[in-house]
Amino acid sequence: MIKKFTLRINKKSHTVEADENMPLLWVLRDVLDLKGTKYGCGVGSCGACTVHLNGIAVRSCQLPISALANQNITTIEGLAEKGDHPVQKAWLDVDVAQCGYCQSGQIMSAAALLKSNPNPSEEDIDNFMSGNICRCGTYTRIKKAIQQAAAKK
Repeated sequence: MIKKFTLRINKKSHTVEADENMPLLWVLRDVLDLKGTKYGCGVGSCGACTVHLNGIAVRSCQLPISALANQNITTIEGLAEKGDHPVQKAWLDVDVAQCGYCQSGQIMSAAALLKSNPNPSEEDIDNFMSGNICRCGTYTRIKKAIQQAAAKK
């Protein structure tokens, strides 16, 4: 059923009309034209669609819009106004991206990790990031970038 929903995304209020079961991913990409959050698998397994919900990394392909009232949603576009979040800077310094498709989800997960655990061990990083798949296999550089960002916080 099509309804009106007001969502708080990247510190701004957005009112949208959509089916109550539409996943947040499609609201972001198709309704609000926020294309940074990517579609990967559609079943919450790859992590490409990761956003923050009240500061916690979640898969936007699995969240119906009807469950998101009064929640703070942050996409890659809202992580840092100038793209200068410590994780984003480390990603560039370490030259993490290869094809780049998974990177917004990887960055959002890494940022959530460092928010909850500012000094993660290698095992912490491996465990937290295990839900994010990189088909290019840049896992070593991803880990190095997270460690670098943690050291600068």
